[in-house]
Amino acid sequence: MAHVADALKDKGNAAFREGEYLDAEELYTQAIQKYSRNPLIFTNRANARLKLQKWDAAVNDCLKSIDLTASGQNHKAFYFLAQAQLALNHPHEALSSALTAYDQVRSPAPSTRTSPKDLETFSAFVLKCKKAKFAVRDRERLRRQGDLRAELEQTLETAKSVELDHVTRLLDALRLGNIEAKEQSEEISATYDRKRAELRKVFELADPTHHKPREVPDHLVDMVVSSLTIVAQYHPADSTSDHV
Repeated sequence: MAHVADALKDKGNAAFREGEYLDAEELYTQAIQKYSRNPLIFTNRANARLKLQKWDAAVNDCLKSIDLTASGQNHKAFYFLAQAQLALNHPHEALSSALTAYDQVRSPAPSTRTSPKDLETFSAFVLKCKKAKFAVRDRERLRRQGDLRAELEQTLETAKSVELDHVTRLLDALRLGNIEAKEQSEEISATYDRKRAELRKVFELADPTHHKPREVPDHLVDMVVSSLTIVAQYHPADSTSDHV
């Protein structure tokens, strides 16, 4: 049945290239039903599910693909896993997955096909995860201090997640197309980014000493994240969950 699965996978790839992500997902699912030992099919379906904003399902596919890869070299699955984890607001897990993908591309197995562009792409995503991890830690630091801004930012983040989940449900129910769902999700994210920026500006104007923007330069991200990790180790009661 493996050859039937490969034929279905190829059809799924064609649908994916045309932007027909629901069709691609269904074709990959049919391929898996025919032969469930090919990690590449799970990786491909995970990528389609990322496009459909099915984050949890994408995580499951990536983990299955990784589990099926005997050599452990599966940089695309780890990269897609990191994307889904970051979308689910799990920056610590996302950073771990992204670093694994980056390390595998930097030191690939002899049979692994990579390109210089992969290294650049994965490196940029590792940096994105590090910044997200810092932002979560910093927001939690402010919250522990009883900071009102941190509480309001968390409220905005929760409201944004609710709206994005609603778009995902509409997409699953075929009440929205892929392009419309993507546009609505981008608009929601942009709206809440703007609200968060306006909120920070208000607090900065009211109390510039305690609410100056904490923009971390790229070259300092490792240093800051490491120092925050050390602080957390010395203050276990202050350690926070990755789920925000």
